Amino acid sequence: MSCALIFPGQGSQSLGMGKDFYENSPKAKALLDEASEYSKIDFKRLLFTQNDDLNKSEFTQPAIVLTSLMAYVALLERKPDFRHSFTLGHSLGEFSALAVNGAFDFLEAIILVHRRGIYMQEDCAKIEAGMMVILGLSDEVVQNLCELAKVEGKSIFAANYNCDGQIVVAGLKAHLLEYEAKFKEAGAKRAMLLNMSVASHCPLLNEASNKLSRELESVLKPSFLPVISNVSAKPYENKSEALTLLKAQLVSPVLYKQSILNTQNEVNYFVEFGASILKGLNKKITQKETYALTNLGEIDEFLKAIQ
Repeated sequence: MSCALIFPGQGSQSLGMGKDFYENSPKAKALLDEASEYSKIDFKRLLFTQNDDLNKSEFTQPAIVLTSLMAYVALLERKPDFRHSFTLGHSLGEFSALAVNGAFDFLEAIILVHRRGIYMQEDCAKIEAGMMVILGLSDEVVQNLCELAKVEGKSIFAANYNCDGQIVVAGLKAHLLEYEAKFKEAGAKRAMLLNMSVASHCPLLNEASNKLSRELESVLKPSFLPVISNVSAKPYENKSEALTLLKAQLVSPVLYKQSILNTQNEVNYFVEFGASILKGLNKKITQKETYALTNLGEIDEFLKAIQ
């Protein structure tokens, strides 16, 4: 049976994530220890002890990618011959997907997303940026309201197409708050600011996109196994395509829903690594099964299920 591997993005972090892998999977433990040494980030402290850094983008991003990769190596430790058709990720998760499919080394991925978080924070430190989840409106209605905001000189952009009836918009926090009532008047069940200090996947991150593009140039391999792009919802598998698509990724909306719909007929199931956020979204998008692997018990249950 064929499957696609899916990887969560920022917002999936939680204290203690990856601990079961660290304590019970030698390969996962080795990966965390190597990542700590390579990046000079104390991941044991960051992931397993109370701290204020886990929710800061520059640390959140490498923590999530590392946890996803620990889950992946723990699975391979149990089943070395496990194979997949392609990978995809939600926002930040696209970098986990790229690492697993050989676009760059695991440790390079950790450093890359650490810098990605710094660049995003730097861009948004100059402005009061934010993100807002909109529930209960169609894509078209949200897009029309974003266009209206643009005409009015306001910065509000569709950022994440998560599933039908759930879109995240990004922009200046003051403009988002101004439009909260407009979203509700249009029929939104909810329009709620998220606990984010960055405005991901919109033009406010142009400088971060340019900086990240320069980083990618030096680490991307010439070719790799297919990865589904957040920007196009289609596969790509070489450095040239990756440089174009990943430069655009920070300033373009995440087409997650579209990616699942485009690929669901090519696989029997999806497997999420390190969290269960995407499993919840997938239930609203596709009838195909999604397995979430957040500890070794879930890996064992998954392997029994696919026998």
